[in-house]
Amino acid sequence: MNTAPRSHTGPLDTTPPKPLAGWRVLVPRGGPWGDGVAASLRAQGAVPVVAPLIDFAPAHDVAPLEQALADLAAGKFDWLTLTSATTVDVLYAYRAKIPAATKVAAVGETTSAALQAAGYRVDLVPDRDNSAAGMAEQLLALEPEARDILTLRSEIAKPVLTKRLIEAGHRVRSVVAYRTVGVPVTERIMRDVTSGRINAILVTSGSVAQQVHDQFPDLPDATVVAAIGPRTAKDARRMGLDVDIIAETQTVTALVDAVSKLPLPHALDEFQP
Repeated sequence: MNTAPRSHTGPLDTTPPKPLAGWRVLVPRGGPWGDGVAASLRAQGAVPVVAPLIDFAPAHDVAPLEQALADLAAGKFDWLTLTSATTVDVLYAYRAKIPAATKVAAVGETTSAALQAAGYRVDLVPDRDNSAAGMAEQLLALEPEARDILTLRSEIAKPVLTKRLIEAGHRVRSVVAYRTVGVPVTERIMRDVTSGRINAILVTSGSVAQQVHDQFPDLPDATVVAAIGPRTAKDARRMGLDVDIIAETQTVTALVDAVSKLPLPHALDEFQP
């Protein structure tokens, strides 16, 4: 009997497995930003499930916003500030034009990424504190002289940035750009979340955390809740969510990397006959 080992005639596959192979991850926002996150997840081997949990509705009075965007396009502002990715959705929906001479400040990497995905540039993202207060601090350091600044915000946002800028002598027009509304998920998404077939949910804002809490009251213990930063994690926990992982920096890359460090959880019915 020939007991010599068989020779391997085919090439060995030395490609390391992708860190999120087998994962199904819920992306809670659509649009250009959601498409970008989905692409990042696919690159790591995951199956993204884009299921927008929030959307924007027009402000009760849209005339101030429309006038502000017309003045923005006409070059009447030195700076445009955005404190949420949803504001970018509003700009995109209105096909807003931002002149080359107008600088753009984004409160954090999520908003910055949404701007870039929608084809807008970003001139300033706070180095340390990704908040309205942090943006105000850095903007005031850059602009000691009075400037014309447009601040776009949600209906419920506190005008922290506007107040700080006005106190420093800047000419600020603060405009309500949108109202945040929840978007009910489909029955299929609800079943997949409840059964644990969705392995992770990305939580990218307090508004998203609220919808996760409200829409998925029976969230399985094994489902990973991943927050994009400490502030969002704090909001999520205040609403009663158990946060499993927090991104080291407020970026999509850091959020995806954080999830990839965890073992893949299993669905509740995965091993049932």
